[in-house]
Amino acid sequence: MYGWFWRHLPGPTLVKAVISLLLALGVVYLLFTYVFPWAEPLLPFGDVTVDGADDGAVG
Repeated sequence: MYGWFWRHLPGPTLVKAVISLLLALGVVYLLFTYVFPWAEPLLPFGDVTVDGADDGAVG
């Protein structure tokens, strides 16, 4: 898959590397801006199973 992307990018190796970096940064930006905030309420992070009776003291 990565080879297919690399072969289809225009320009020499340096240009391909810069384009690849920009594409990767764009994907990360979209994930943190839109996908993760959308999915966060759907994930069970509020369903903890830790019992609050123990104060955590050792000894």
